[in-house]
Amino acid sequence: MKTKLFIDGEAGTTGLQIRTRLEARDDIKFLRLPENLRKDAEARAQMLNEADIAILCLPDAAAIEAVSLIESKDTCVIDASTAHRTAKGWTYGFAELAPDQRDKIAASKRVANPGCYPQGYIAIMRPLVDAGIIPATFPATLNAISGYSGGGKGMIADYEREENPVTVPYWPYGLTLAHKHVPEMTFYAGLDHPPVFQPAVGLYAQGMIDAVPLNLWALDSKVKLADLHACLERRYRDEVFVRVAPLEAAGRLEAITPEKLNGTNSLHLHIHGNDETGQAVLLAVYDNLGKGASGAAIQNMNIMMGIDETTGLTIADL
Repeated sequence: MKTKLFIDGEAGTTGLQIRTRLEARDDIKFLRLPENLRKDAEARAQMLNEADIAILCLPDAAAIEAVSLIESKDTCVIDASTAHRTAKGWTYGFAELAPDQRDKIAASKRVANPGCYPQGYIAIMRPLVDAGIIPATFPATLNAISGYSGGGKGMIADYEREENPVTVPYWPYGLTLAHKHVPEMTFYAGLDHPPVFQPAVGLYAQGMIDAVPLNLWALDSKVKLADLHACLERRYRDEVFVRVAPLEAAGRLEAITPEKLNGTNSLHLHIHGNDETGQAVLLAVYDNLGKGASGAAIQNMNIMMGIDETTGLTIADL
């Protein structure tokens, strides 16, 4: 039997990406509303309760409303908004978070899809904190850049309009240090304090890099680049989508561009630094619309369906 899927918010950037990536699959039956009923609560409720899986590609308030409309005990929900990422009763949808995370996702009826920026950061920091290499009290930092598609339809229109498009090559934002992704980063990285998070938008459509600088000299124990690499390699050696670049090859800068993994569900980690100065920078490269959004949602959907999580997703080699 086909899995009945309803994408609430299908017309948005993430919703469109999910549908495009699933079009060729014959194990999915799409439940769709005509355009004039997409915001009709009664029509949405019918679809949400009929669906085996509902993926919410909505603003936070609308996502909360959508969940309130679900009465069926059989409907599984994947929420791509920030509304439920640290909420009680919801499972965090980063399958690579911990060895038992897939089992938690598979058993859950409510999965919160991770944010785009947090995934790379958590992929780097969580194993280091779990291993005791980085203490939970560490004053962490994240500098990141994303393509303008991460800002949704409005930002895409600003950059792609024919008259007076945005032409700023590098546009930092979130400078009040109160970005909505920070609680998610702090909680799932296992930190006691929020990181200083400085995101930016680049003059390109899609793809991102998270950069995590670490002053290793500030740690109580003497940590080398090889220690960081060994820790991440141990955590991800059996993973398909999250891969760690060889330490001896990590300086090949052509492999580290924000658009490198576009169209895939891969996330690649690179370790750089200087053992003499006791400093490191760890980079996560991935597609903000792939592993950062729609790809992660499909991966979670596959896990919840009990099928191979790579089904319908593209994997990029290092």
